Amino acid sequence: MTQNLLYYAAHNSQIDSAVVYHNEGACARAMASSGLPRSSIFFTSKIYSNALSYSIAASQIDATLKTTGLDWIDLMLIHAPFGGPAGRKGAWTALVEAQEAGKVRSIGVSNYGVHHLNELEAHIKELESEGGGLGRGGVISVGQWELQPWLAHPDIVSWCKERGIVVQAYSPLTRGKRLYDPLLKPIVARTGKTAAQVLMRWSLQMGFVPLPKSVTPKRIEENADIYDFELTQEEMKLLDTGKYERSAWDPTVTPLSQ
Repeated sequence: MTQNLLYYAAHNSQIDSAVVYHNEGACARAMASSGLPRSSIFFTSKIYSNALSYSIAASQIDATLKTTGLDWIDLMLIHAPFGGPAGRKGAWTALVEAQEAGKVRSIGVSNYGVHHLNELEAHIKELESEGGGLGRGGVISVGQWELQPWLAHPDIVSWCKERGIVVQAYSPLTRGKRLYDPLLKPIVARTGKTAAQVLMRWSLQMGFVPLPKSVTPKRIEENADIYDFELTQEEMKLLDTGKYERSAWDPTVTPLSQ
């Protein structure tokens, strides 16, 4: 499933939305007016609540389908690990059931720390035991985190790569906060690319699926123009900062009890 998802994501238009972004309907209208076949657009949304539960997740999945008018959601993620062990297990159970019902094609999580991921792995095994067999507990196909040279989450990335989970990087451009960082200047000078393109290229060479955000057509085109150069091993090592400096929120540190 993960390999198929990677191929699909690499060869189709991707739309990253979420319940909390309040953009699902607008994205669906844009999809409908684009003239592109539904099969060529990979639509992602996310379940969000400060207190996750089975009922909240199930209702949000149905609400997304109603709001968008789509027949299916390509990827549905749990947006953040809020709600305690029982709440997270309930939300994951709702995702698994939605996938089995054909409402959702792939499922995953966002902003989970390694402790949340280990817990989810245990929940999957419990669901397999409760539901009668291997695979009945669901498969984590995708994980999404803020990933950039100053917040590379190596522990989370390693956990996912060991299990063949696709890693998506949101805020790969650090929300513009690091575009003038001294580390990027020599790479920009050598490549003739912009700092944003260097950061996008770093993300690709790290094996991530970057999710840049922009409303400016020129910048959208710039973000896609990253396949005619590569960062050297020395440059990748230079960008291995070892720092933990976020540009957005960071639910990965949320305790299991919350």
